[in-house]
Amino acid sequence: MCRWAAYIGKPIFLEEIISQPGHSLIHQSHHATQCHSAINADGFGLAWYSDKIEPGLYRDVLPAWSDPNLRSLTAQVKSGLFMAHVRASTGTATSRNNCHPFAHAQWSFMHNGQVGGYDSYRRAADMMIPDALYGSRKGATDSEALFLVAVAEGLDSDPKGAMERAAARFISLAREKGTAPHLRLTAAMSDGKRLYAMRYATDDAAPSLYHRWSETRGGRAVVSEPLEAEEVGWQEVPPSSFCTFDGDQVLIESFMPCRLALAAE
Repeated sequence: MCRWAAYIGKPIFLEEIISQPGHSLIHQSHHATQCHSAINADGFGLAWYSDKIEPGLYRDVLPAWSDPNLRSLTAQVKSGLFMAHVRASTGTATSRNNCHPFAHAQWSFMHNGQVGGYDSYRRAADMMIPDALYGSRKGATDSEALFLVAVAEGLDSDPKGAMERAAARFISLAREKGTAPHLRLTAAMSDGKRLYAMRYATDDAAPSLYHRWSETRGGRAVVSEPLEAEEVGWQEVPPSSFCTFDGDQVLIESFMPCRLALAAE
């Protein structure tokens, strides 16, 4: 499974999350501790917000630890809202278009997890993306398809509801044509104003998710794994949760797409 990290707060250099901590995202790319695969070498990506509405994107297929451009970029760019991802493929090709985060208009999205048996219903998943959005479908991953279906379901006005509806549609497809686990989802997304994250699984193996407020930085890190092994203050997000991070405020709500999937059957 993949690893990711996000930040919202006072602007900081991206390297303060991505490369400097003892268990930074780059360290996790070759030594993850809370997932089945310790190596995440199938590409990486960054999305960050600054003066423009749309996020900046930088993605490549190299392992995160071996790209000097990544270290140079994170040492020079400051942002008060950014996301970063290191990828371990669950079947689709290693290419820039398949690297997270994905972006559409002001939205950015990244995902750790899987949709069971996706290859058996990839075409059906693509058919759920409306024609008006299909031009934004650049890669072949289940994650990007889920994101664009959520956009179609009303992400702009109802982030939680849109993600629940999109996830429910994928769960229904996986039950009909795929395999278990039907959905494992730990994801982050942003509209450039707030940071959202969710943790969910149709079985009992939801990927890990933590957050921590730093008084020193004046911001919050939201991560797959704590960035420092001995650092106190990390809070684990419980399964079946949808989080909204807005400044120093945290709202955690129930996230239950299975209920919608069952109601539709």
